[in-house]
Amino acid sequence: MPRIVFLPHEELCPEGAAVQVEPGISICDAALKNGIEIEHACEKSCACTTCHVYVREGLDSLNEPSEAEEDLLDKAWGLEPDSRLSCQARVGEEDLVVEIPRYTINQVSEQH
Repeated sequence: MPRIVFLPHEELCPEGAAVQVEPGISICDAALKNGIEIEHACEKSCACTTCHVYVREGLDSLNEPSEAEEDLLDKAWGLEPDSRLSCQARVGEEDLVVEIPRYTINQVSEQH
């Protein structure tokens, strides 16, 4: 079973976390299932960027991003080559190392 290592995040998981997951689960669902309250303002429907993460290791083992995900990622804060929307990135057979960005763009919580 693959393992996801979530790097420390000041608010969501200050100590970091390492969790065993079933292949096919999204990174977002894996985080939420393990008490890491990653934002997902669109309820995981690929309509926002609040669940944006960096996949520091294991990126190539994930499913390919859809065109819709790639279009949304262009709007994400702090976009990097290893960026994915965690609600769309499905775990394969390899271990992952995931970093949750310090900031996110959430139109609702930021009252825009």
